[in-house]
Amino acid sequence: MALPSTIHRVAIDLSDIDCERYARLEATVARHPSETAERLVLRILAYALCFEEDLVFTKGIAAGDEPDLWVKGPDGRVRKWIEVGLPDPERLRKASRHAEQLVLVAGGSGLRRWIDQHQPKLVTLANLLILTLDPILINRLAETLERTVEWSVTITEGSLYLTNGSETLESPVTIVQGIRRTSL
Repeated sequence: MALPSTIHRVAIDLSDIDCERYARLEATVARHPSETAERLVLRILAYALCFEEDLVFTKGIAAGDEPDLWVKGPDGRVRKWIEVGLPDPERLRKASRHAEQLVLVAGGSGLRRWIDQHQPKLVTLANLLILTLDPILINRLAETLERTVEWSVTITEGSLYLTNGSETLESPVTIVQGIRRTSL
């Protein structure tokens, strides 16, 4: 018998000053049994970093042909395709042909090696934005991850400040490639 997904209820008070977005985000996120806590944290942070109306979590790991999050237009076409982790570069190339905007919130144990090896080959993808966050922030949030997530996130001057209970964490939002725009 297959293990069931773990359901997390997420609520984020978002103040993205850099992109002039302010919202109370609420979502129910399923964590696949094979997904690490770090990857789930990246997905949730990608939701906050890339938030816009109609942004939704997909089946992610459970559906190999879908991104982690996306925004579809009224005609069903993908406006924004968002991946997290360290995907195969060919997957990003393919996604860039099918979406107006492609965002990778990169993270994982081989992040530096992945960037050194693959990012130079991806510079030709004009619609690709690659962001990274401090691995210490990701690991700390993964260590304290509960089934109910209640965060306050402020993004200003290229830094992310996250309050989780009585603890406030900080990370630069590093742009490896592309431009983070208000119309992401």
